[in-house]
Amino acid sequence: MAEMMKGNVAVAEAAVRAGVRMYAGYPITPTTEIMEYLSWRLPEVGGTFIQAESELAGINMVIGAASCGVRALTASSGPGISLKQEGVSTLADEELSAVVINMCRYGNGLGTLFTSQCDYNRETRGGGNGDYRCIVMCPSSIQEAVDMIAEAYDVAEKYRVVVVMLGEGALGQMMEPVELPDFQEPKRNPWGFDGKYTYKKIGIFERDSMKEAVELVDKYNTIRENEQRWEDEGLEDADYVFVSYGVPGRSTLGAVRELRAQGEKVGIIRPITVWPFPEKAFYKINPNVKGIITVEANATGQLVDDAALYTKKALKERNVPAYALTYVFGTPTIRNIKKDYFEVKSGSKKEVY
Repeated sequence: MAEMMKGNVAVAEAAVRAGVRMYAGYPITPTTEIMEYLSWRLPEVGGTFIQAESELAGINMVIGAASCGVRALTASSGPGISLKQEGVSTLADEELSAVVINMCRYGNGLGTLFTSQCDYNRETRGGGNGDYRCIVMCPSSIQEAVDMIAEAYDVAEKYRVVVVMLGEGALGQMMEPVELPDFQEPKRNPWGFDGKYTYKKIGIFERDSMKEAVELVDKYNTIRENEQRWEDEGLEDADYVFVSYGVPGRSTLGAVRELRAQGEKVGIIRPITVWPFPEKAFYKINPNVKGIITVEANATGQLVDDAALYTKKALKERNVPAYALTYVFGTPTIRNIKKDYFEVKSGSKKEVY
């Protein structure tokens, strides 16, 4: 039976039901409710909650739990996620599975408290030092976020990678009806520490970096092939294709359906993973498409880079223009998306690529 739940609370409960038994982090708006909920919920199920002295300490505690094969979680936003990047890089280097939740807020430095998608480039390009990738999943509703948590851990453990759930601040703060999943029995991954040093990959001892680099490339190529996720609608005859993820993707889908009802030939690709980017979807686009339009909750336009790249890859014989509709300080509305679409169509809004 569905019940009204706040996004952060629903995601936290979903994590408990997915077998998470360790959380370490530091409070920050707009994700603090995840910590607050787990501070009492995890002890109820025999888990461990730690409010660390900093974001860096929190991610290092997650490294410790992951090294023992335990499902561990941390969450933050903006500068808090930046501070965790050294630890995320270490998790990737030692092939430890973990999930990191980023409910994104807008701004550089300390930023603001407005919902945003300004962290797209950081999350899809790794974020920390080194030569690695995180799988990045982007829910567009609280229900999708709840359903995604267990899947995120399954995928993280399958490939021994970090999975980032990239949401917007709005997703964490809004309320929607949610059906919670059943409980999973907590488990420990067999490669975790067992009191003896049986898994030599953890740590810096007896490592062959060149061999590991080749293995990582093979692993990431496998992920690219097998883990692309997206939804699409109306691509086959579309003159213009929208690309948008997360909560703005919901607004964009609404705009596409209204525009279709008005006779406009438009379609949409909503990436559910932004790494690996759903490039397979772009091969379904009408070969005579007139333009690609990204809808993004940021100022500079970040998603448009990938949308343009994979359009060019899929439609090699054509130079399809790519436009970015960027919206700062809030989720774009259906009305604004439709208005800006007609500016693109009339030629008054210029392409980015």
